Amino acid sequence: MELDPLEQVLLYAFIGAFALGAIANKTNFCTMGAVSDWVNMGKTGRLWAWFTAIAVALLGVLALEAFAGVNVDKTLPPYRTPNFAWLRYPLGGFLFGIGMTLAGGCGNKTLINIGAGNTKSIMVLGIAGFFAYLMTKTDFYGTLFHSWINGTAIDLASHGINSQSLDAILSGLTGIDGNTLHYGIGITIAATLLILAFRNKHFLSHANHIVSGVLVGLVIVGAWYVTAGPLGQEAVEAAEWMDEVPAGVGVQSYTFINPMGESLYYLMNGASRVLLTFGVVAVPGVILGSLAAAIATGKFKLVWFTSAGDFTNHLVGAVLMGTGGVLAMGCTIGQGITGTSTLALGSFLALGSIIFGSALTMKIQYYKLMYDDEASFLSASLSSLVDMRLLPEGMRKLDSP
Repeated sequence: MELDPLEQVLLYAFIGAFALGAIANKTNFCTMGAVSDWVNMGKTGRLWAWFTAIAVALLGVLALEAFAGVNVDKTLPPYRTPNFAWLRYPLGGFLFGIGMTLAGGCGNKTLINIGAGNTKSIMVLGIAGFFAYLMTKTDFYGTLFHSWINGTAIDLASHGINSQSLDAILSGLTGIDGNTLHYGIGITIAATLLILAFRNKHFLSHANHIVSGVLVGLVIVGAWYVTAGPLGQEAVEAAEWMDEVPAGVGVQSYTFINPMGESLYYLMNGASRVLLTFGVVAVPGVILGSLAAAIATGKFKLVWFTSAGDFTNHLVGAVLMGTGGVLAMGCTIGQGITGTSTLALGSFLALGSIIFGSALTMKIQYYKLMYDDEASFLSASLSSLVDMRLLPEGMRKLDSP
């Protein structure tokens, strides 16, 4: 049976997600693990694998724009939107960073864990998906966030800047040709990341770091090409002739928190074909890809909560992931790789805030563990911020273990 263009896009979305799940499982690609290695052990190999994926994705998008006529100005979600609600990115990213640390992994890692037998992550998926659903399909976002988040938004278009991409903003401020800046900034960022990565001994010491960084970046690029290239345009044109336009038709690549909410909405509405989106098929794709890799490598193992505290951490973490991930318009993959590949300023703000939220949480957990929970949250927080050189030494409340 011949598939129509929309069905082909969805099939490729599933295949790419399957590959992403298998790659991440086999190579232990994990963004939260990358932060943990850095904070707790001083090892940066997986962190540079993440940054390599960013560089590869960025170079890939630049190549698609230059040679394949691909345009990522209007995407799902709208990364380059000129309505720059700047506060949502650091706040949402910070909440998501805390959440993924408490829940044992980001959105992508949650799906990978499920495929590898971690039943704790099934609860995380359900709770994070539910709060993503609340944020996107109900008045939850409007009640808690919209008025004051929207009040901080900067309308770049009113200043003659039609996009929040780094090049568009700099071009608007300096008058330098935007196209020149676009490729100059993109290539400079990507080249810098790759040079630093390949100078890092932790990154070079494990082939898995190199392989995962390159392949994950290429998967992101592949999705951009599928949805923004000729096939994606055919899918959009075909959708315009339908009585009910399918949700989620448009230019996009992988992100996982909002799709968790979309998946719940899809199931709640009788698995209607019109609600079957790129993200909805990506969720099971990652799980099944991880499952295949786990079985092939003998890594499949059932895991359950070890204590009430473990359950509570995962529960709270899932709530923060679902809420923060939608607020930030993406997760460690959705903003941290897919979004940054568009050079959107908001994506870089979200990425930095996710890393900061996760690192701070790990530091606080470490102090609480070393002092047998005798340390207060405030003293652990202040000492952690001193360790991170964000507060002066005089504000330290606990000796560094």
